[in-house]
Amino acid sequence: MEEKCSDNEVAETESEAKSVVPSGTDENVEELEEIPAENKLDLGNEHGKAQQSDDNDESTGAQAVASVEATLSNKKVMPDLTLVLIGEANSIEIGPKNILLDHEEQTNGEQFSTPLYDLCGRHISIINLLGLQNIDQFPSNQDIHAFLLLLPNGHHNSHYHSGVQWLENCFGKRLMAHVMIVVTHESEEKCESSLIDLKANSGFVEKRFHTCNRGMMDEQEIAALLKIIDAMVSENGPYCHSGVMCDENEGKKECMDHKSHREERLDPSLCQHSPTEEDIEENATAIKCDPVKRPADDEQTSDIRSEQSVATEKGTFNMDISGNMDTMSEEFSDGIKRKRQYQTLIGKLHLEEKLQEKLSPANFLKLGPPMKQNIEVSEKDVAYTFFQRLMMLDYRARYIPTKKENPEVNHSDPVGTDVDNFEDFCSTNDDFDQSNLQTHVHPMDVQMAVFHCSDSFFKQNMITKLSQCQYALPLLVSDPVTMDIECPLWTFKQIRKTWKMSEMKDDSNVVTMKSMPICKAETPMVSFIRLGLPSLSKSQLMNTLINDRHNTFFHRNCPGSTKSRHLMDGVAEIAWYCPAGKPNDAFTDCIAFCNLHGDALSFEKQREILTDKSSVNVVLVPTMNDKSSAVISALYKCAKPLICLIADSDGGGVEQKKGKYKMGLNNRSQSEVSEELRKIIGKILSGSHSLFQLESMNKVCGIKVDEEDSVCQKGKSAAMKVMGLLQGIEVSKIKDTYLPCQGQLWKEWSKIHKELYRLKGNIEDDKVQKQQKLMEKRQEQVKVSLSEPMKLFIESLSTLLGKEKDYFLKWTAILIDALSTDDLSSILQDYDTKWAEVLALKKKHDKTELLKAKHTKLDKISTKLQSATFGLEHIFREMGQIYEAHESLQKPTKGGPTDWSKYPELAAELMISGHPMELMDGDAGHVPLTWISRLLEEVIKKLGDKRVFVLSVLGIQSSGKSTMLNAMFGLQFAVSAGRCTKGAFMQLVEVSEEMKRDFKFDYILVVDTEGLRALELEGNATLHHDNELATFVVGLGNMTLINIFGENPAEMQDVLQIVVQAFMRMKKIKLSPSCVFVHQNVTDIGAAEKNMDGKRRLQEKLDDMAKLAAKEEGCDAECFSDVIAFDVQKDVKYFAQLWEGSPPMAPPNPGYSESVQELKTIIMSKAKECAGIPLSQFRSKIQDLWQALMNEQFVFSFKNTLEIAVYRKLEVEYGNWTWKLRSNMLTIENELHTEIQNRKRDTVELTYLQQEVNKTYEEIKKEMTKYFDDDRDKDMLVQWRGRFEEKIKDFRDELVKGVKRKLDEVIQQKKACKKLDDKKTEFENNLLQKSKELAHKLKDQAKNEQELEKQFNSVWMGLVRQLTADTKPIEDINYDQDQLTVLQDLGFEWSLVNDCKTSGEYKNISEVYDYIRYVFLTKNNNFPGTSQQSEGDDEKNTKGQGNHSLSTLWGSLKRIFSSGPTQQMKRITSNSDLPYEEQKQIRSLIDNVESQTINLIKQKPVASRGYSPTYLQEVAYNVKEKVTEFESKKKYSLKKEFTVDLSLYLFDRAWTWLSQSHKEFKMNNDVHSYVDSKKMQYYRVFQNFCKGSSSAVVLGELICDELKSSTLEAVCNNTAINLAGEIRCSFPAFNGNRLNLEKHVLKSLAEKEDFNGFITYKRHPRRQVKNFIREEVQKYIFTDNKGKALNILKKNVDDIKNLVRQALHDATKKVETNGGDPDMWMATFSSLLRDKLTFDKICCQNFSDLNSFDFLKEEIEKGLESIVTELSCLSLDKMDKSRMKPDQILIDQLCNCCWVTCPFCAAVCTNTLEDHSPDKHNVPFHRPSGLKGFHRRGTENLVIDFCTTLVASNSVFYTSHDSEVHIPYKEYHKGGEKYASWKITPDESKLTYWKWFVCRFQKQLEDHYQLKFQGSGEIPSEWRNYRKQEAIDSLDETCNV
Repeated sequence: MEEKCSDNEVAETESEAKSVVPSGTDENVEELEEIPAENKLDLGNEHGKAQQSDDNDESTGAQAVASVEATLSNKKVMPDLTLVLIGEANSIEIGPKNILLDHEEQTNGEQFSTPLYDLCGRHISIINLLGLQNIDQFPSNQDIHAFLLLLPNGHHNSHYHSGVQWLENCFGKRLMAHVMIVVTHESEEKCESSLIDLKANSGFVEKRFHTCNRGMMDEQEIAALLKIIDAMVSENGPYCHSGVMCDENEGKKECMDHKSHREERLDPSLCQHSPTEEDIEENATAIKCDPVKRPADDEQTSDIRSEQSVATEKGTFNMDISGNMDTMSEEFSDGIKRKRQYQTLIGKLHLEEKLQEKLSPANFLKLGPPMKQNIEVSEKDVAYTFFQRLMMLDYRARYIPTKKENPEVNHSDPVGTDVDNFEDFCSTNDDFDQSNLQTHVHPMDVQMAVFHCSDSFFKQNMITKLSQCQYALPLLVSDPVTMDIECPLWTFKQIRKTWKMSEMKDDSNVVTMKSMPICKAETPMVSFIRLGLPSLSKSQLMNTLINDRHNTFFHRNCPGSTKSRHLMDGVAEIAWYCPAGKPNDAFTDCIAFCNLHGDALSFEKQREILTDKSSVNVVLVPTMNDKSSAVISALYKCAKPLICLIADSDGGGVEQKKGKYKMGLNNRSQSEVSEELRKIIGKILSGSHSLFQLESMNKVCGIKVDEEDSVCQKGKSAAMKVMGLLQGIEVSKIKDTYLPCQGQLWKEWSKIHKELYRLKGNIEDDKVQKQQKLMEKRQEQVKVSLSEPMKLFIESLSTLLGKEKDYFLKWTAILIDALSTDDLSSILQDYDTKWAEVLALKKKHDKTELLKAKHTKLDKISTKLQSATFGLEHIFREMGQIYEAHESLQKPTKGGPTDWSKYPELAAELMISGHPMELMDGDAGHVPLTWISRLLEEVIKKLGDKRVFVLSVLGIQSSGKSTMLNAMFGLQFAVSAGRCTKGAFMQLVEVSEEMKRDFKFDYILVVDTEGLRALELEGNATLHHDNELATFVVGLGNMTLINIFGENPAEMQDVLQIVVQAFMRMKKIKLSPSCVFVHQNVTDIGAAEKNMDGKRRLQEKLDDMAKLAAKEEGCDAECFSDVIAFDVQKDVKYFAQLWEGSPPMAPPNPGYSESVQELKTIIMSKAKECAGIPLSQFRSKIQDLWQALMNEQFVFSFKNTLEIAVYRKLEVEYGNWTWKLRSNMLTIENELHTEIQNRKRDTVELTYLQQEVNKTYEEIKKEMTKYFDDDRDKDMLVQWRGRFEEKIKDFRDELVKGVKRKLDEVIQQKKACKKLDDKKTEFENNLLQKSKELAHKLKDQAKNEQELEKQFNSVWMGLVRQLTADTKPIEDINYDQDQLTVLQDLGFEWSLVNDCKTSGEYKNISEVYDYIRYVFLTKNNNFPGTSQQSEGDDEKNTKGQGNHSLSTLWGSLKRIFSSGPTQQMKRITSNSDLPYEEQKQIRSLIDNVESQTINLIKQKPVASRGYSPTYLQEVAYNVKEKVTEFESKKKYSLKKEFTVDLSLYLFDRAWTWLSQSHKEFKMNNDVHSYVDSKKMQYYRVFQNFCKGSSSAVVLGELICDELKSSTLEAVCNNTAINLAGEIRCSFPAFNGNRLNLEKHVLKSLAEKEDFNGFITYKRHPRRQVKNFIREEVQKYIFTDNKGKALNILKKNVDDIKNLVRQALHDATKKVETNGGDPDMWMATFSSLLRDKLTFDKICCQNFSDLNSFDFLKEEIEKGLESIVTELSCLSLDKMDKSRMKPDQILIDQLCNCCWVTCPFCAAVCTNTLEDHSPDKHNVPFHRPSGLKGFHRRGTENLVIDFCTTLVASNSVFYTSHDSEVHIPYKEYHKGGEKYASWKITPDESKLTYWKWFVCRFQKQLEDHYQLKFQGSGEIPSEWRNYRKQEAIDSLDETCNV
């Protein structure tokens, strides 16, 4: 009986339709469209009847069906989560506010919880079984996701055990995987202890426990509970409990429903296509305990059996819709079945998430966990393992051993007798053990599941790899849910096939090679279909036709095949047979074979498409019957050839009529069938036939082509616009026409740039000209840059986003490849023809012009072939050149998408996304440093300065390097033999998150290179190029793979020689990469003995090559392990050959894939030990290596800029550490000096000083440790750690020793003064007493000043006579007389000494350039020319100009003697008789003796013992001795005038220090001086006594007098220390390293334009630097920062004032408290001051009447205020007289460094450490050698060239003036120790500073040296354009690495 729904029911149905929740807990509620009124159905009664409205007819059947689907879906929505509550009824409070359970019903599995829906928007069903013990009331066949066992707190243990026991009894132990324990409690109750008890006594994991309030009203608690329930459900995977009870009578059989709970949720796709499928499936299928099914064979599964009815045990829906309703129901059922199978399959493979978020190449361009070979994997890992193996070209990826879920086999105990057992054994009726029949996922289902879950780009990669594995590819694919047919045409776009076609021409077999994208290939196609279920496998038969040794098409007998598959039926696969041009080819031309899987009767559309497109149709039928006859009849009537294979028929093939064949298969072997079939197909195709082209598939109606996607089409459209501009032009001309910047212009620029490092002739002029040419080439590039195709390309690259950009790049590469296909084939054919002609002529021994002409033509074709190589990398290269050209010319940027300044950013995005970027241009053989540097800079901006492990590869051409890298990491390097890698490319591979735990880097940067020994290069060019490339690549890599191909010893030796030399160079420049040798194409890699022998031979060759390389590079190495850490047992990997057979049909060798995986494991294990390098360091290393490679002397040219920068930073830190030590030591010295002066200390032990400074030293050690351990460059810093730690220790020790020496001298002085000090005390006491007595007598005459003075003088003189009775006054120094006397005593005439003294010439002896007037030339003098430099290619200058005659020399001497000493004597003439080298040695003698003398004098105890003339005698004697020693080594002698002048000069230099020291001695030791200084002080005391002043006033004044001098001394010393610290920290010149100081010195000289300062700097750099420090300190204190300096002074004054006031207060308080006397007060007061002030205690025996200490305190405070006021206004000049001076402190700190000068230009080494061995001397700004006076031999031409230019030129130099052996500048280190100790790297920088200097002071320099900047030394005109500010700015540029 039919019932209709009420309006309310319909409304409710509509309401439910709008609240359907898709699967997944976090997705939004999706509303379904409302069903149109005319299509609504009335729902029937409990039997589920439904009737369509009368106005529907047959034409609207589809709409009706949709309506049914929508309505049924609205009526029945499956729950997201079904929960069962178990436990005591009082465990919770059930009520309306209870979120989890708001009703009292005990069982309710149909309704959803409204509160939970309001809380989380999910349909959750709650089944209440609280307190229920009757299992019969449990709802059957209900899918349960979780059981919540509720336990009341306090009774938890007992309830837990009873509850668990009840659950196990009712549902079985397997239920426990679905149980969650919840302890309920009152609001204020704590239940942590309950949880602890339960966890301790249960087997549950910790996350299966939760607590909750009994009221269950807290939303946060319930949300947290749902979260952990979801986690448990997720862990259980696809399994939920079926709700089926265990039957105790049947042994409590445990039954679980193995359906995924995800499948029970409504899929969003169903809402759009078939919303009622879930309802139909729910009613169509009963849940059973035994899920094991027996599906048909995979070839038979296409016979889809539709469901006869849609019913369940509880009710059915009978849909009686007119028309085709029953058929549609069957289709629905089939669709549901397919969808259910698909979802189950996806769930098994754990690919659910990838249904929406597709797999992409980015997912796999990551370094993941290593893949284990031949190990069973779980089903969830099968898909991942499949594509990992596929990426590695392992064709065994189709079968991966899978772990069984239940591996146990049922071995039941045997029962009965033998007879019974045998009968049972023979019986076929008994049940078999089904446990082993569980099947894994079908291999083709894995492949297609991955295919369906991938985006278009990954599909393309996957299909390309399948093609490389020689597998069939999907041509027509059905959507697993909708069954829509799609042709994945896009996925074929990257596939290129190569074959050799054979054809008979003129009775000869002509073989023609073809190579083209497979989409463009027009080939015959043979289609195979089957009708019904024949016993023969169609796929297997096809394999025998194509490749009988490889399963191109998967068939039922393949490994891993199962009886069930779900995704292959209806899929049409295609494969191509490619002949090799050999007689045994199966076919003579390329043929496509297409295979429709499944029964073609069930897939009509696919069948029609294939039969229409094919050239030959092959039909396989079991027998001729009605079902198949209709299809065969249609094909028979068609014009296309047909071959019908009948399984149950006998006999061979018969041609019924033309092109129509039938063949029986019964009782015939497969080989027989395939052979006959091959002949028939060959016969058919030998005639006329249609051709098939893949691209024609986009014209087929009724199917979807993936290329038609709008995003794909947008990318294609943009690419077509670019490529449209390239049409109609030969490929070989495209680059020259549209990419001109990278062509000849770039190659010429590269050539000129390399020549900059090989300068000839006039070096600087040549250099300027080449730099101008470089700029001209850049200007030409700018003019021709940005052609229309480039504009369009860059515009698209800039504006397209995401997938559109990806499609654009892919399409561009595809179209470029297609564009070049035809032209390349034509060129290759021409080449083959010409080559054959050349060979024919050679066989005839033809040497005529014809052969030469043919050769010339062949070379032209070869050049054309190289030009025709065109790819996406060339467009990127053009972008780089456009950028470099504009950047070098500093062109203004333009807005818009084609702005050149944005190019690096665009390229960086591509590199990050996985595109390889060109590192080295293989055509030009050059690295575009500007472009690469900026590109990597942009990568760093986007990613951060990530650490990368650089893996590079080297090997001969076509040895499989790129193939290996692609297989190892899934990269996209070009691999075809016709288009090998040129240059070097780099690609980033991210390390996955799970792998980052094991590694210290974030990315692997793979560098692929072109092959060594390229055929395009010949002879020396090949060797040089290979050495250059090998050195570059090895230097870049943290690890280098050395790829050796084959077993040819000669080839191996060539490669090894190059590689070993590269590693040798790395060792010499302190780079230490590792290496692994990969021996490819080894025939028998399994033979261990052969491998051992091969390794031994490899080791021997490496050792031999190491010895050869050691000789070449000039270092010691006996074996390869001396060069690099290498273990032949671990670091050599043997590879199987790539192909398993002969190409083009051979698949990759699985052994090759295994070798790749093993090598990857080796690489990763080694990489774990390496931290990699930051990208910024990699960028610097590229520049350093390439710039060094430009020079022929790589090792001596290499400059690690990053290492230099790190070292300079370390130098700054070292300066800070040493300053802390020095500052601390100065304070200690100051305090100890005060203690010694106060006689508190008479010894200073070394250990005491070390203890005092130890605290600071330990702090510095901690800072150093932190710096070396935590700095980002710690890996590089480690090489200097030990040295700097030792240097800091040495610095501390030297400081301590220096302070001890100073303090010991003070102690000696103090001891020497002790006798006088005792007399002073007695004298002062007597004087006070006499003064007091006399004042008492004369108190009435206090106003009579004359009388008072007279009386005082009388007393004074008496006391002075008494004091000085037995002492003589210390006389002043008579320095002039002592000098004359000392020199006369040495035997020099008085007149000579007097004349020299009077003339004053001696004062400039160190500045004289020409010392010829001091030289006595003998007959044997024989000086050669005056130069020590010459160009290597200037023969006329290499031998000099000969010698001057003796008469000429004598004439010169006579002129000198006759003219007397004049200014001209200090100038060298153009014909100087004394060689430059001798001049320099005399000057060196002067400097050395001066240094020795100053040190000698300063060691004399003048301050403690006074001056003695013997000091001068010692100086003079030392001078005479050194001069005599010097003369003994020379062929000439020095005149007496030289010794006298030098002695007088040294006396003059020593005078300042001697006079100051003697003055100090006199002040401390001369009693007469002392009494003179005290007279006025004591006269004032006498006056005060006379005036009646109290003892307090007099004593106070004496104390203030004492305080004034000591306070002044303390303030000045402290201020000096403070100022030095302040200046060092705030003044830029002083707060860096030595280089920084040098830079500021040069800036200062340039700003003042002080030529004399320059000369001093050149000759005496340390003196000039000291002068600079003094000047800057004076300027800082007195001008720039005077206010700050005064504030420091005032602060120190205030500190002393506070100290004195506190001492006054404490002393006074102590005396008053203890009732002390003046002596006590004085002792206390002086002791409080003596730590900080020098204070001599005043004797108080004359002040015994002092009774008011407060009054004394007041008097002293008054005087103190006066002192403070005076000191606050103190001029800073007074500090010059203090013991400590800020400038001297800074000089001591900053000048304790290296002062060695360059042997060529005298530039000073800028290393902060004085002894920095083993590091060589270096300086970033060398200068023209002419500034040192260097000039060409035999000319007046000063040398204008820089050292840094000369060492890259072909010029030579002489190590001495008399040497006839010249040394090339490139090998300057061979000139001796003074040359070898320097590192002079070729520098292309402009060095503007010294160029400006030469131009600015040209006249002064020429006058100074009496030489000219002319001829070869002419100043280039370009130099005169520089201005002073440019010169100053260039110092900053040069100093910045």
